[in-house]
Amino acid sequence: MFCRRFRMIILQPNGRWFRRLSRQTPMRLRLTALVLTLLMSAAYAAPVPQQVDIPLASGVLHAQLYKPAGEGPFPTVIALHGCGGLASHSDPVLPRYRAWAERLLKSGHAVLLPDSYGSRDLGPQCRVKEMHVKMRRDRVADIAASRAWLMQQPFVARERVSLVGWANGASALLWAVRPQAARRDLEPDFRAAIAFYPDCRISAGLGWSARVPTLVLIGADDDVSSPSACRQMVDGARGRSALARIVVYPGADHDFDRAGTQLHASAEPRDAEARAESQKDVADWLAR
Repeated sequence: MFCRRFRMIILQPNGRWFRRLSRQTPMRLRLTALVLTLLMSAAYAAPVPQQVDIPLASGVLHAQLYKPAGEGPFPTVIALHGCGGLASHSDPVLPRYRAWAERLLKSGHAVLLPDSYGSRDLGPQCRVKEMHVKMRRDRVADIAASRAWLMQQPFVARERVSLVGWANGASALLWAVRPQAARRDLEPDFRAAIAFYPDCRISAGLGWSARVPTLVLIGADDDVSSPSACRQMVDGARGRSALARIVVYPGADHDFDRAGTQLHASAEPRDAEARAESQKDVADWLAR
């Protein structure tokens, strides 16, 4: 380590450091800026996930684990990637999921991100006509295996394990929280579930209900998933389900919580507003 500690320097127009910097040559200024950048990077290094291997009935489920410092026990979130997968060739966790993991980590949660595609030597599945990993079978099995593994970890608050999923992962979540998917050998059950823009059309037609409190978050202008089907699904569960709630963000598109990647550029201001609101909604739902 080239530096054990450093002091923050505030540059004021009449200050000693400002006068000293103003007398430096352009080359020295660039070197000074580089050193300051390196020092700031060292001070605010991003958390690094740990890879864990979770046994499946056939094979191994690879996952990335973010864990707060200390022994715990910590509330824990199982985070379920969408059809684009969890990782890239250079990054074990894509930026969109890493941002959420770091946000949850700051609030005191451990975060487990199972890699349903990479564990089966598959790449993104968004444009695959016949998906090799089935939501109702394989991804629900991955969720159950992740939960079983977490129940054995001493750092986990066993009564505070929740689910968060996006798109394809959110659709799998809807299947995993149905009463029919309950596992009596794994207690306690999930604390809560949050589904970002799932495909609700099949679930709505099958009379979906949930055994754990479930929150659905979707944009009103989502033309990939169906806001109306999600509302029908949630409304139809009333009176025969655990608490189920839907939030439809006005003017927001699909992937609204993913900064800088909107399907329609004109939706960016509304997506930014929905993104900020969803961050609060997620925090509130997990804190229940």
